[in-house]
Amino acid sequence: MKQAIVARTDVGMGKGKLAAQVAHASLQAYEDADSSTQSSWKSGGQKKIVLKGKSESQLQELADKARREGLPYALVRDAGHTQLEPGTVTALAVGPGPENVVDKVTGDLSLF
Repeated sequence: MKQAIVARTDVGMGKGKLAAQVAHASLQAYEDADSSTQSSWKSGGQKKIVLKGKSESQLQELADKARREGLPYALVRDAGHTQLEPGTVTALAVGPGPENVVDKVTGDLSLF
């Protein structure tokens, strides 16, 4: 089991902002998973990776792939309180799910 979080590199988030957006995405996708998936992922150490995304359109395409694969996913839109305009898509979490299925969606991306 694995979760991949894709964070945009083109919006100029600071490190703290990036960390917060990744955390939001991870938790939202976890909450959307069924209880069996949640339990399997938690008992397996909650494996996750953070990957580089280049644009909102790329994250939208990856979200569509995740949906077609039947994976839980979460697109994060910033509230706009600090660095970004309200509604800016900042991150996408894919999974938790079987590692090979998550990799079908995100396997071509670079590590952050």
